[in-house]
Amino acid sequence: MTGSRTAAPRDSSSPFVDFDRPSWAKLRENTPLPLTAEELEHLRSLGDEVDLDEVREVYLPLSRLLTLHVQEGGRLYRAYRTFLGGTTARTPFVIGIAGSVSVGKSTTARLLRLLLARWPQHPRVELVTTDGFLHPNAELAERGLMSRKGFPESYDRRALLRFVTEVKAGRAEVTAPVYSHLTYDIVPGERFTVHRPDILLLEGLNVLQPAQPSREGGPALAVSDFIDFSVYVDAATVDIRRWYVERFLRLRETAFRDPESYFRRYAALDEAGAIARAESIWAEINGPNLERNIKPTRGRASLVLRKGPAHNVTGIRLRKV
Repeated sequence: MTGSRTAAPRDSSSPFVDFDRPSWAKLRENTPLPLTAEELEHLRSLGDEVDLDEVREVYLPLSRLLTLHVQEGGRLYRAYRTFLGGTTARTPFVIGIAGSVSVGKSTTARLLRLLLARWPQHPRVELVTTDGFLHPNAELAERGLMSRKGFPESYDRRALLRFVTEVKAGRAEVTAPVYSHLTYDIVPGERFTVHRPDILLLEGLNVLQPAQPSREGGPALAVSDFIDFSVYVDAATVDIRRWYVERFLRLRETAFRDPESYFRRYAALDEAGAIARAESIWAEINGPNLERNIKPTRGRASLVLRKGPAHNVTGIRLRKV
């Protein structure tokens, strides 16, 4: 490690600037830590070992950077309003959080939600996961897609796009379906309502997917077209695979034992059987989805958080402005 501001590659033609963790940590300046150890314990996902040092060194600088983007968006909005002579209200700033299963994007999203909401400039911050826009299991089964759950085609992409466009249109209230990780399905009749927040965090596997060509061959839109800033949580595939297996083993001892759990049948497996089943699911579903659909969107992100084998962020790649 060096004491320099960045650890950028010598190729100045790169559209990104690379930071090692110590260099990135300096960018938080004197930003206080608005988070307790107890709050962090409730925020982090199973298997994600993020601690207060990582919050200070990685997530506080990121929340400061995002706040700068939100503030610049506000200045641009005021200039547009003056130029157009209108009184249209400002629309929410949308942040996309993408990455593989088990890489820690949910913890990242929850952390950013809390940190951003504690900046005085934008106290209203909402978090929505794209899981709620998965097709119900019955429909996935009917379409033969249960073994491809999490792939782009397993989502109701029209409904997700409609949700995001309504948020960006400035609607006072926009609703989203609710997903249960316990039952592994959409909760019938339940909706989550977003009330025109200052910032909307949208977390999901495929939020950075580009638009798919329309059947008519005309212009197409994607959720990523309405994202103002995006974060991709990255790690070596071999590490993500190991984290997935380790999480599966922990769930076998906890959530899988719930009588309502969709995965209850796995609770009775011995350790060898559980490892074999987790590795099979990874090989058949999560691994191929990462390689074919998720990882190719990494280069579209505004910022990449790179994790090392210990699940800690070791480097940050930021797109140049």
